[in-house]
Amino acid sequence: MKTINILIISALILSGIFTSCKKDYLDIVPTDRIPEVTLLADSALFEIYVINRYMSIRLQDKEGEGTLPGFGRGFEYAMWSSLSDESIYNNDDNTWLVQRGQLAPENTGITGTIWGRSYRSIRECNYALGKIDSVQMSDGKRNTLRAELRFIRAFRYHDLIRNYGGVVLMGDKVYNLEEDLATSGLFTRSSIKECLDYAIAELDAAAQALPAQNADKTWDLGRATKGAALALKARLMLYAASPLYNAGTWQAAAAAAKAVMDLNQYALAADYGKLFLTSGSNEIIFARYFAVGARHVCMEIANGPNGYGGWAGNTPLQNLVDAYQMKNGKDITDPTSGYNPQQPYANRDNRLAATILYNGASYRGSTVDIYTPGGKDSKDGPSNWNTTKTGYYLRKFMDDNNPIDNPWNVAGLQPWIYLRYAEVLLNYAEAQNEAAGPDATVYNAVNQVRQRASTAQPPLPAGLTQAAMREAIRKERQVELAFEEHRFYDVRRWQIANVTENVPAYGIDVTRSNGVPSYTRKVALSNRSFANKHYWLPIPRSEIQSSNNKLTQNTGY
Repeated sequence: MKTINILIISALILSGIFTSCKKDYLDIVPTDRIPEVTLLADSALFEIYVINRYMSIRLQDKEGEGTLPGFGRGFEYAMWSSLSDESIYNNDDNTWLVQRGQLAPENTGITGTIWGRSYRSIRECNYALGKIDSVQMSDGKRNTLRAELRFIRAFRYHDLIRNYGGVVLMGDKVYNLEEDLATSGLFTRSSIKECLDYAIAELDAAAQALPAQNADKTWDLGRATKGAALALKARLMLYAASPLYNAGTWQAAAAAAKAVMDLNQYALAADYGKLFLTSGSNEIIFARYFAVGARHVCMEIANGPNGYGGWAGNTPLQNLVDAYQMKNGKDITDPTSGYNPQQPYANRDNRLAATILYNGASYRGSTVDIYTPGGKDSKDGPSNWNTTKTGYYLRKFMDDNNPIDNPWNVAGLQPWIYLRYAEVLLNYAEAQNEAAGPDATVYNAVNQVRQRASTAQPPLPAGLTQAAMREAIRKERQVELAFEEHRFYDVRRWQIANVTENVPAYGIDVTRSNGVPSYTRKVALSNRSFANKHYWLPIPRSEIQSSNNKLTQNTGY
């Protein structure tokens, strides 16, 4: 009941605090909002306001459904993977223009809400930080809530920085656009380093007051902890050291990741596939959780095969499938790997089957049949407009215990993981390799990820050079973190997007004759394109205009 009440109260608070009303002659007191005086007089109500800053508002069609969006595009219809070489969104939904390099300030596709949502959230956090001292509560509770607000604010800046580069730092002030439009410097963008330093300092401060663990697994589930603050700091410091940012050191990035490891609080889950279906894993550092009965995008119908009543959704690319090694640890391009292009999924890294549904994959007591003629999950099957364009369907995040047909009142309870321990290990490995070369700690971090119980990939070969280890770590990130909103940012921070995003979006055609399938590579989405300006997103034209054209646009747009 608490979770449901939070959502109801949040809606009232959001509609009231940031809306000014002039009294008319009737002097009517609105009943659909909570006055500020009530909010500040009730510490429990104020805490609910803080909790709901982990969510935001729906600004665009197909953003979430039912429950409010959180951070990023997790568990929405078109996922961030479909703006990279991981997948394409089968029915477009304003994603193909990004894949085809057609982004413009006037046409931002699904990327257009990041700026507005982030600054709205920052303003809400600033409001609460400015009022928290006037709310009666214990000093311990006040310090924790203040730390949460600073964590949330830093997370929003992290999203702004990784999408736009240097952005406007608002400090602690709650600005009024009409009153403050003429304020000198209000729309001045700080440097990338200044922005990163600010967000990292906020996370350091938050970590000092956040709990090591949340005590109440119902009320506190999904709230920030010390580990969450330090893990987000480690990610930002990895970004800072990367070539695109060039605003930090690899040594500092490695130390930040090591600080999370040294908490000795997190460990890799034994089962890779189940990690994304349940909330109790010790690998999860920070995640979005969903309440029973709280409607949201149902992953199974949104992404499932058409033969099962699914809509295909975010369909994986051959580009990603090719990145999974054989079980012997060799790339499929290695002539000694044992790879057979006519039995392409045999003896592959177990994470392939846990992430992607391919022809012949086991699914819901049957098999996925993408072949033609006659395959139930091909264009010859039912609802053929929902047939995959790539020859693959998504498996990761999909819970077979949830219905595909008419699932709307049976909300799935899979968490959307923002930060997990495998990322921290790979962050450390990358930073330490760049700082000191492939020492034993680098091998240990990567091999932990490779050798979790359900994955069981061989350890990396000894004697790798720094360059070879760099490539090995990048490949490991590609398959381990697939569909988790990393690839889009990784290829940009490494400055290799001009290569990876200019490769066609490949898929596979499967035909069957006399019961024997045959596999032929194809282009699933034409005209994929990337230019140097696309290393950063364009700021929406409406935001530039709202600043009276004082806000500077990213180069090339």
